[in-house]
Amino acid sequence: MLVALKLQKAELSVMLCDDRTMRTLNRTHRKKDKPTDVLAFALREGEALPGAHGLLGDVVISIDTAQRQAREHRHSLWDEVTLLLAHGLLHLIGYDHRDDAEERRMNARADMLVAAAGTRRPQRAPKPVDKPRAPRAAKAPTAARNGEKKPTKRRK
Repeated sequence: MLVALKLQKAELSVMLCDDRTMRTLNRTHRKKDKPTDVLAFALREGEALPGAHGLLGDVVISIDTAQRQAREHRHSLWDEVTLLLAHGLLHLIGYDHRDDAEERRMNARADMLVAAAGTRRPQRAPKPVDKPRAPRAAKAPTAARNGEKKPTKRRK
């Protein structure tokens, strides 16, 4: 994965842990009192540490959560851990998924890293929506129906 990112001289640490350890880390560093699948602690954020050139940071993966997710998505634990490592590594180098566009870019990059590791990205079920979307308003008649030029749609 590092070679695929042209970071072959970079260094990162990977910790595999259980849900109990992950919950503690998530509560301490993100104020979320539950386990998660992967956390990334980047060393490239803020001021550079002396002697830290080439150090990316730490990726922590919960094997308990990875096993559940692998079962749920019907693929191997190895595939799940590979995907989580790719995801964590991308966070270390500045990728995020705060909105749909960022998530698409990050997922495409994760696909490339998983392929570089010699496997294919495991297929995932669609994410559940946290809150229901408001119903769309009824469409107003378009200007084209009245013989006028049709307005162009703006992209979000």
